[in-house]
Amino acid sequence: MALSPEQNARILSCLIEETGLAPFQVANTLALFGEGATVPFIARYRKERTGELDEVQVRLIEERLGYFSELEERRSTVLKSIEEQGKLSVELKARIEATQQKTELEDLYLPYKPKRRTKATIARERGLEPLAELIAAQQLRDGNPEAVAAPFVDPAKEVHDAAAALQGAGHILAEGLNENADLRAVVRRLTSDQGLFTSKVAPAQAQAVTKFEMYYEYQEPLRDIPSHRMLAMRRGEKEEVLRLGILAPEEEILKRIRQHLVRGESIFRPLLEEVVQDAYKRLIAPSIEVELRLEAKNRADEAAIKVFADNLRNLLLAPPAGNKRVLGVDPGLRTGSKLAAVDGTGRFLAHATIYPHTGAAKVAPAREQLLKLVKEHQIEMIAIGNGTASREMDLFVKQTLQEAGLSLPAVIVNEAGASVYSASDIARDEFPELDLTVRGAISIARRLQDPLAELVKIDAKSIGVGQYQHDVNQTALKKALDATVESCVNFVGVDLNTASYALLSYVSGIGESVARAIVSCRDENGPFASRKALMKVPRFGAKAFEQAAGFLRIRGGDNALDNTAVHPENYKLVEKMAADLDVSVAQLGTDPDLVGRISLQRYISDDVGLPTLRDIIEELKKPGRDPREQFQAVAFRDDVQQISDLNEGMVLQGTVTNVAAFGAFVDIGVHQDGLVHISHLANRFVKDPNEVVKVGQIVKVKVLGVDIPRKRIALSIKEAEPGGEAPRKAPAKKPKAAANDQNAWEKAGFRVKKK
Repeated sequence: MALSPEQNARILSCLIEETGLAPFQVANTLALFGEGATVPFIARYRKERTGELDEVQVRLIEERLGYFSELEERRSTVLKSIEEQGKLSVELKARIEATQQKTELEDLYLPYKPKRRTKATIARERGLEPLAELIAAQQLRDGNPEAVAAPFVDPAKEVHDAAAALQGAGHILAEGLNENADLRAVVRRLTSDQGLFTSKVAPAQAQAVTKFEMYYEYQEPLRDIPSHRMLAMRRGEKEEVLRLGILAPEEEILKRIRQHLVRGESIFRPLLEEVVQDAYKRLIAPSIEVELRLEAKNRADEAAIKVFADNLRNLLLAPPAGNKRVLGVDPGLRTGSKLAAVDGTGRFLAHATIYPHTGAAKVAPAREQLLKLVKEHQIEMIAIGNGTASREMDLFVKQTLQEAGLSLPAVIVNEAGASVYSASDIARDEFPELDLTVRGAISIARRLQDPLAELVKIDAKSIGVGQYQHDVNQTALKKALDATVESCVNFVGVDLNTASYALLSYVSGIGESVARAIVSCRDENGPFASRKALMKVPRFGAKAFEQAAGFLRIRGGDNALDNTAVHPENYKLVEKMAADLDVSVAQLGTDPDLVGRISLQRYISDDVGLPTLRDIIEELKKPGRDPREQFQAVAFRDDVQQISDLNEGMVLQGTVTNVAAFGAFVDIGVHQDGLVHISHLANRFVKDPNEVVKVGQIVKVKVLGVDIPRKRIALSIKEAEPGGEAPRKAPAKKPKAAANDQNAWEKAGFRVKKK
């Protein structure tokens, strides 16, 4: 539904208050969303309008915009419903319009919400509401409740005696307490702040040995419970091993409800005490527990999804080996190992199957076939999948190359999800005539060349860098992972003439259908010579060009700027810079000293400020640069290939494969990842493992313990690294101008729209 100006103004106000950003930053970002701009485009190319908000801030505004838009739609529905009932007072309307929380809105609506027949509605139908009002007034000090209730006895209405009348009136009062928004807020706060989340073993499983044993008799403050424990217990409940609940501070809650209902002494005090108990235990407590359990689940989901998204980002942004000719190897034992050669652009060249691990007679032919592919296709690197027989294959390849006098690097590559790709629609489209295992070898080779370009073809959930990914909200997970992939793709940029449609589909302003159209046009007409040529692609209009062009690269095209992140809308500005220096644009991009002579202040205008100018200068200094780190291969020890080869005290090199809330998993080349517990990541307190390590990072670890039967390996980084911590790259610095200081932004070269 379309929102009114009043609703939009309320959303703007909520966003400003919640984010702490300057009004012009939020307002301009919302305007850009209204114009159809994407998050990557806004963060990269509209810095002047947003006050240099980064992608995280822009995405936060987008996310909360969705929340507050839903809130406004629900608010309209609630107001309309109550108004149609003729019960919308000025005070109630003001409270409903003031709330910024969906939970509070639903509490306010609860008394007016159409509901099924309850004990209270039945009591009202039996004419007991006047009795309930009389009891609630608490003005009678003499007599007895039964005498007061006697006039309401009516067997025809199934009120057979005074006790039944009093009970029915009590149900009406209890429902009133349950529907009191202020009281529910108090109970919710007390339960949330002081409640304990409890787990007990289901009676039928009391003697069973399961992976949930530590939760058979367990409790923890509800507000402190970490994501992985919450999700583990919920999985135990789903598998009917555990019974979960919330232990609330009942005494304090009953005291608060009593204070709300009971006023002084009256003949109804004992009855009111019963109403307090009934209202809480039958109505309020179950309802609040459901809410808080869902809220705790959502918090756990959010934390788990963030871990997954962070890990995915680091994996996608892993350093690429680049445009090398690669031989991909999908190792196997009985079924053989599949080899696939690709050229520098990832184009498939040839494949073969070898059996070096099935008997001595097969070793020589395997070596011959391996060397044949290496020499025929001028292979520069070899990528070996890290699955079954990976270390055996690694040793075989190195020995074969050494004996042949070749010094090619052989790198073990994480093959998680390669089998999913092999059987996917995109793999069938790319290689309809090839076997699944050969497609897997091709994917392994391409992962070495460019992890990002290859991994986007796989469902992110299949990559295996999350925790409890099947237990969290799948819609929220997909949204977060898609946003992560989109962010990474646009951060790196995409080669327009080699990218698959899967990669192109994540570029700002391009969806799957347009991506397929681009690839089809490229196949029919040859490589694109310029970004402008994109306008000839069907369904690729001016808006799509605006959003996408800056993230697409063309090597060796008609315009040198097409291989940079400089947006075409600023080409004339760069041409002016070059003309002022009396050189060509191409010359400008090949001489950093020339670029250093450019005075940015002279090019500031109403549309372009210092942030964009600085970005342009950085691009001109390193045209076509890849922002990812330099490629480095992990060096596994040749004498450590199986878990049985490990000894306590060994110091090894490995690759971080997954980061969880409790630590990090590291591949040390023995077909079983070891765990570095959070307490062994550094010689200091670590709250979040992502502060210290990241997926894909190469680290030194010390073996603390090996449990061969259970296949568990305990590792330590702090005892292996000299400084007690894995070295990390310093984070990029953010602008120092205060977000709410418009003068500071203007001094920095921003154009700030005044209201």
